[in-house]
Amino acid sequence: MTHTRTALIVGGGIAGPVTAMALQKAGIDSVVYEAHPTGAGSIGLFLTLGSNGVDALRVLGADKPALAAGFPTPGITLRNGAGKYLGVSRTGQSLPDGTTSQTIKRADLYRVLHEEACRRGVRVEHGKRLVGAEETPDGVRAMFADGSEAAGDLLIGCDGIHSSVRRIIDPAAPAPTYAGLITTGGYARGVQVDTEPGSYEMIFGKRAFFGFAKAPDGEVWWFANVPHRREPARGEVEAISGDEWRRRLLQLYADDAGPAVPLIQATQEMMPMSPIHAIPHLPTWHKGRMVVIGDAAHAPSPTSGQGASLSIEDAIVLAKCLRDLPSPQAAFARFEAARRPRVERIIKAAARINNSKAAGPVARVFRDAMLPMILKMVADSKAHRQTYDYHIDWDPSIPAAA
Repeated sequence: MTHTRTALIVGGGIAGPVTAMALQKAGIDSVVYEAHPTGAGSIGLFLTLGSNGVDALRVLGADKPALAAGFPTPGITLRNGAGKYLGVSRTGQSLPDGTTSQTIKRADLYRVLHEEACRRGVRVEHGKRLVGAEETPDGVRAMFADGSEAAGDLLIGCDGIHSSVRRIIDPAAPAPTYAGLITTGGYARGVQVDTEPGSYEMIFGKRAFFGFAKAPDGEVWWFANVPHRREPARGEVEAISGDEWRRRLLQLYADDAGPAVPLIQATQEMMPMSPIHAIPHLPTWHKGRMVVIGDAAHAPSPTSGQGASLSIEDAIVLAKCLRDLPSPQAAFARFEAARRPRVERIIKAAARINNSKAAGPVARVFRDAMLPMILKMVADSKAHRQTYDYHIDWDPSIPAAA
């Protein structure tokens, strides 16, 4: 009787349930262990699911619930703080059926992916905060804060930018890199904005960056990126009240053209402010029977619009490698070789954009002069196509030698 391989998936955000569904397709059983006692659906604001992310979900037949919960946002109009038009940027390509990149509340994407995974029989255990993991002679054992343990053939860290698995694999792993920005956002009704539903507008304000999109029902979804030189301590900016941040944001955007001020005023509850971090280069992705994927391995800043999509791609590529290669170690090595160049290229591009969001007076003049030309150059560039035309073909097997 053949042994069915089992995987312990640590982290039940976006990557966790997708990894479980991909492993199931590859014939590997798994359990998702989530630290939050009732799920992490309320964490985060909204995100872009790139056309490449939608295409990756289609490999699993899991794209329809995500599409139903979001709305298409194919492009971004960029302006400066005086309202001057700087150009447009596409947020994806069109898939063969016309589907393009989507904007979706993180809570909704979390919910639909968990519902789909549970419908397929994936088990999710809540209140399981990982405190340790070690290899055994024939597998791996995970230890949780509640005193319980779990054993499996391999362990996959899907536990995000502050990953515990990453530090277990490599205690010397670099800490996440602070992007020099803090962020918040919210949802507003009753404010007229001069955009069509599904069109993003992003404004390089005089003191801070502001972005918004109108949903089909008229609600406006917005976010703010505020330059903040010193990296805040963990929980520091989150501890400041929403009313105090509202007051500060209204001052920051007071001199900018655009609807930032009325949108902030009309928002009943803003998301807690939080620092933006990235993981541009993690030297060690795997050790023995343990591996990290998604934001735990290579978190881009939200500017990339690719965090969720890259995590979904990771899950499927890793499942294929585990399906076709003889050992976890061989599968993890092939997975890293396939994924590292792509993800690090996207992370670098997002970091360059972050620098322009925190530009000083001289850099702002240069940016406003150069950006229209740059946007035209990258509109159908090789880099744009590499990002959005990425497609995973599930059926062909991966050969044993690279």
